[in-house]
Amino acid sequence: MSTAIPRATLFVVATPIGNLADMVPRAVAVLQSADAIAVEDTRHSGKLLQHFSISKPLIPYHDHNERDAAERILTLLQQGKRVALISDAGTPAIADPGYRLVRLAHQHGVRVESIPGPCAAIAALAGSGLPSDAFRFHGFLPAKQQARCAALQGLASETATLIFYEAPHRLADTAHDLAAVFGDAREVCLARELSKHYETLWLTTLGELVRAIDAKQVEERGEIVLVVAGAAEAVAAPDESDRVLAILLAELPVKQAAALAAQISGAGKRELYQRALALKDAD
Repeated sequence: MSTAIPRATLFVVATPIGNLADMVPRAVAVLQSADAIAVEDTRHSGKLLQHFSISKPLIPYHDHNERDAAERILTLLQQGKRVALISDAGTPAIADPGYRLVRLAHQHGVRVESIPGPCAAIAALAGSGLPSDAFRFHGFLPAKQQARCAALQGLASETATLIFYEAPHRLADTAHDLAAVFGDAREVCLARELSKHYETLWLTTLGELVRAIDAKQVEERGEIVLVVAGAAEAVAAPDESDRVLAILLAELPVKQAAALAAQISGAGKRELYQRALALKDAD
């Protein structure tokens, strides 16, 4: 009796961002059943896999070898192998290598399964106390100040909550630039060492964050996520023709009010008539 070759599958597996207890049972089962595991750093992932008694061939897959490694992994998948993709921490392809491999698998008709689990950006957003109905994940800002400020200028009017990753040694510079571009009063949540012993979630303002950093009251180490409130939505100024119409409608019939408003404002009579009907209905 021949054994059927399992259908090729690329598993995108989220792993803990600090606390190993966050590893979901399904992720462990998938890694145990994989023929090979693509990892960002063999030494880092080796410790995770050893903790869960998982011993599988490891394929280095990172920013510097992504193209060649993706082709190697695709070859395995086309042979019917099951390959799991993990990053150093959290969900692969979220500010980590991965999306090119996943895209390649899709393009070649390979089945893809995403195993959900920890993600620092989502954990920080959920614990920030800032609006989460609309958010924009930006990942890491440019390391050089000029490029960083230019990127922030492009986001200054964004009304959705903004999520940034930042390296600890750049926290002070980034906080200063955020305050300079967005203003001291903009709210921010500093999320640091999520899921670890010294986890910090501090909702404050950019101005206060800068002052605390300058006063050495914030530890600039560990994994850092900055969740920044979006810009306040601009309130449109009332249209001048609406103001005129409202005054005239208080004393005159709709048709006459629209005609006079057209003469005063220079707007179209027909347009103002329809607007006057809408205002009347609203009243």
